[in-house]
Amino acid sequence: VQLQASGGGLVQPGGSLRLSCVASGVILSIYDMGWYRRAPGKQRELVATINSGGSTNYADSVQGRFTISRDNSENTVVLQMNSLKREDIAVYYCNARRGPSFNFWGQGTQVTVSS
Repeated sequence: VQLQASGGGLVQPGGSLRLSCVASGVILSIYDMGWYRRAPGKQRELVATINSGGSTNYADSVQGRFTISRDNSENTVVLQMNSLKREDIAVYYCNARRGPSFNFWGQGTQVTVSS
């Protein structure tokens, strides 16, 4: 199983980025998917999740600014990030989970917000 995350980069405050996570070796439709992030000096935290049925959940800090979506036909999960702030600076990781036994992580993509 491999999760390939991409789309990170440098953006100005108020800007947007679109992160993608493409899965291989797994049928993504049966997994709950999520994006997590680890800011410098902090522990990894949940950003957004979308379960196999399409229900979403967001951290309070990104509610209304970020949108998670999935395209099962493309085995892809996307995190659209708008109105980015300096406090969004982190390495972002995608996650695929199904029950306690199946839990996979991507390699991470850096998001930097700076003027």
